[in-house]
Amino acid sequence: MLSISFLRTALASLLLIPTRAEVSPVVPETGVLAHQFSLSDVVLTSSRWQENEKRTLNYLTYVDVNRMLYVFRSNHKLSTNGAASNGGWDAPDFPFRSHMQGHILTAWAQCWASLKDTTCRDRAISFAAELRKCQQNNGAAGFAAGYLSGFPESDFDAMEGGTLSNGNVPYYVIHKTLAGLLDVWRTMGDNTAKTATIALADWVDNRTANLSTSKMQMVLNTEFGGMNDVLAQIYLMTGTSKYLTAAKRFDHTSQFTPLLNNQDQLNGFHANTQVPKWIGAAKEYKATGTTSYLTIAKNAWTMTVNAHTYAIGGNSQAEHFRAPNAIAGYLNTDTAESCNTYNMLKLTRELWMTDPTNTAYFDFYERALLNHLLGMQNPSDSHGHITYFSSLNPGGKRGLGPAWGGGTWSTDYDSFWCCQGTGLETQTKFADSVYFYDSSTLYVNLFTPSVLNWSARGVVVTQSTTFPVSDTSTIKITGSGTFTVSIRIPGWTSGATITINGASAGVPVTAGSYAKISRSWSSGDVIVVKMPMWFRKIAANDNANVAAVAFGPTVLCGNYGNTALSSNPSLSLSTLKRSSANSLTFTGVANGSNINLVPFYDGQGFNYVVYWIVNGSLPSAPSVAASRGSSTTFTY
Repeated sequence: MLSISFLRTALASLLLIPTRAEVSPVVPETGVLAHQFSLSDVVLTSSRWQENEKRTLNYLTYVDVNRMLYVFRSNHKLSTNGAASNGGWDAPDFPFRSHMQGHILTAWAQCWASLKDTTCRDRAISFAAELRKCQQNNGAAGFAAGYLSGFPESDFDAMEGGTLSNGNVPYYVIHKTLAGLLDVWRTMGDNTAKTATIALADWVDNRTANLSTSKMQMVLNTEFGGMNDVLAQIYLMTGTSKYLTAAKRFDHTSQFTPLLNNQDQLNGFHANTQVPKWIGAAKEYKATGTTSYLTIAKNAWTMTVNAHTYAIGGNSQAEHFRAPNAIAGYLNTDTAESCNTYNMLKLTRELWMTDPTNTAYFDFYERALLNHLLGMQNPSDSHGHITYFSSLNPGGKRGLGPAWGGGTWSTDYDSFWCCQGTGLETQTKFADSVYFYDSSTLYVNLFTPSVLNWSARGVVVTQSTTFPVSDTSTIKITGSGTFTVSIRIPGWTSGATITINGASAGVPVTAGSYAKISRSWSSGDVIVVKMPMWFRKIAANDNANVAAVAFGPTVLCGNYGNTALSSNPSLSLSTLKRSSANSLTFTGVANGSNINLVPFYDGQGFNYVVYWIVNGSLPSAPSVAASRGSSTTFTY
């Protein structure tokens, strides 16, 4: 006999649960030459990316909604409905409690968009409704209209008066709440989320409009997240100019002026305070067309990537930027805060869309996503908990959070670090940057197993690959039409080839450029992209003898088990060997002993080494196979 639950499920699918429509901006962005697909257009298929996504979905559908509402309801003088309070950074006495909920709203919205998970959809909509109830009780709570937070409005009085307690960052939290509500409105078309978003944005506008320029600049010396970014987005969504005016109030002059003049003065500044401002500058350019904003964002990106970034694509030590090119001297336990990389990838997307012929942007994106953020999650944890830092000290180990937040992997209810929040977002949007488009072109920027529904052209694109374990990606076109497929050829490869239906594509295929194939496509056409991989040395900017080793795009780490290390081992580069063509496993000799190496994204559960004292030369790459169409590029 069929179960009642089965019948309900079948009936729901037959009746097609109503799809809430995405909402488009009313103001078109300026200077955008390539556009992102909606998350609902791209689905991940079997891969490590999808496995991470599933673990995060498990947590998002598990976490207790009433617990997450506790600090909001308590602060706005509503019943907490008997819920337990959280610990960590969402505890009732933690200064900037309630930042996490905005990240969760965004992650729920992304899981609805990409996976059509109805639990996430329903949670996002009901949570937005509960937050709106908090706003509606502001009179009883003694707050101004539209205010919404887990801490009292008086924290803003203290900030404006210069007496805010050390470490408190109230606008940082407001940004997260605004961004989460905006994503629910934009992704689901939920009117209650829209109402709450607009009410909170109005509160920000009213509050900041009353401050002098000098007072506002003083306020900006406190971390404020991406307030300029989210307010510019609300302007684009509504066309209401006061939100753009409010966004500009968050332009931090003392930070923007050096960047506009291409002066690297980042040393000593809290890194994740700065990067969201740069994302805001990029969005303000798109909202206004003012080129100085774009210059600021581009200069900041170039400085950070070229002079402040570790081999894995992360930046910062103890959450702060150090002097330009200071890498080898800062290989500590608290390197590469995950939030910074999350935000650098957001900035990279924004900039690439203004310059879609520049492969440097997605060469970096691939490097940081693969080597830093994919491995920030604990693959043995069904809830996909994350590490705050990715330690790069000799004998480092993942699972290191801040000492004030537990010091290990994140937890269900007792951590709620900033990186836990951005981690939920990261692990639910791996599909958002694989493909882009313009009026005549499909861009393939990442080699991720996935299916794209390009509905505007009636085309489905299926990408099948085990990259980066293999060097080949197969892209199948279903449907027909005349357009260009522009494929990023990474800067790390040599001798890349592209075939269509088994024959050469007949276009230039050059590392560090886009291979552009323009033709009338027939349904069933198959593109095969081969990107030969070999060992690479990635030296520290400040010491050529200290280096990480990569194979193709993948940074490797030595597995030292439980062995503690006090210094970087000496690795003989010439001894590096790949163990199998079917897996990314390697061997080498360090300090005279054999060592196993694996991808850094698999570096969980043991002490590892990423940076070595290197000596000798890398082994010569095998000859490229004579047949460019061969399924085996190298013989190992």
